[in-house]
Amino acid sequence: MELFSDWMGGSGGGQAIGRYAHYLGGITWIGLLYFFNFIQGSAFGEMSDGARGEALRKITWRTLWWFRWAAMLTWVSGIWILFHQEVLDSGDYWKSASGMGIAFGVVLGTTMAANVWMVIWPAQQVAIGSSVAVSEGGEADPEAPAAAKRAARASRVNTLFSIPLIFFMMWPSHFGANFGNPDSGARLTIWIVFLVIWLVMEVSALGKFGGYDNAINKMVLDKHQSTIVYG
Repeated sequence: MELFSDWMGGSGGGQAIGRYAHYLGGITWIGLLYFFNFIQGSAFGEMSDGARGEALRKITWRTLWWFRWAAMLTWVSGIWILFHQEVLDSGDYWKSASGMGIAFGVVLGTTMAANVWMVIWPAQQVAIGSSVAVSEGGEADPEAPAAAKRAARASRVNTLFSIPLIFFMMWPSHFGANFGNPDSGARLTIWIVFLVIWLVMEVSALGKFGGYDNAINKMVLDKHQSTIVYG
C-alpha cells in the first residue's frame, strides 16, 4: 500500500498523520480562540472583580495550555504537510490561484501562531500572575492592565485573521481548480493588497499606530461583531 510504502510521499502515511494532526490542532486552536473572543470576553465584562479573577485562575489558565499547544501543533503539522507536497516542487504552483491561497494561509497562520506564543501567552502570564498575587493577599502588578490589553488586541486580530485563513485553506480543494493562473500583474496587485492589509492590522493590533486604542483598533477590534464583519 502506498500509505506505507511511500511514507513521505504525497499520499503516504506521513501525510495522513500530518493532516490529521493539522485538522485536530486547527479545530482546537480556532475553537478556543473563538471561546476567548465571543464568550469569555463578554462574560468577564459582567463579572465582579473577584469572580473574574477566579475564572482567570481556574478556567483561563487551563484553557491557555490547550490554546497555545494547539496553535503549535497546527503550525508544525502545517509546515510538515507543506514540505512533503510533491506539487510544491514546481515554482508554477505558487503562481496558480490554489498556490496563492495556500501562501496567504501560511502568512496568516504563522502570524497567528507567533501572536499566541510571543504576545498573548507572555501577556496573560503577567495578567493572571497579578490576579493570583491579589488572591493571596499580595499587590496587583502595575503592568497587568497593559498586559491584558496587549493580549486582548493580539487575540482579537487573530480572530480577524482566522476568517480569511479558513477560507484560503479551503480554497485549493474547493475553489482553486476552477480558476486559471493569474498573470504576473494580477498576482502582484493581489499580493500588494493582501500584504498591506495584513501588515497594517498586525502592526495596529500591537499598538504601533497610536497605541492600542487607535482608530483602526477601535473600529475593527473593539467589538467581536465588528471583527467578524471586517474579517
